[in-house]
Amino acid sequence: MTRRGDRRAALFALYTWDLTGRPLELDEDAGDYARQVTNEVSGRAGELDATITRVSEGWTADRLGVVERNVLRIAIHEIETGLAPPEVAIDEAVTLAKRYATEDAGRLVNGILGRIAREAA
Repeated sequence: MTRRGDRRAALFALYTWDLTGRPLELDEDAGDYARQVTNEVSGRAGELDATITRVSEGWTADRLGVVERNVLRIAIHEIETGLAPPEVAIDEAVTLAKRYATEDAGRLVNGILGRIAREAA
């Protein structure tokens, strides 16, 4: 599976986990990157949510939709750990938010991740 496909697989696993509380389950076709990101992001969910809340200017992570929250968690994790360059993590996150939520979600994700990338620079 491609890195893009692995991000999507991680998003679906984290979405289901976040929404239902069920254990994380990845499709058997998911690659090592999907497994790594899913496990690391779920372990850091509270920390990542605190980052989202801090930079969201009044929006707490729990007020975001489940798709947006998990897209942000994945991208922030990728940026903070160096798994992906910020511009790649942001572009992929915006694409996922637009595809699985709305255009507005894509703009929101872009704004939040842009602030995080500027802070990291």
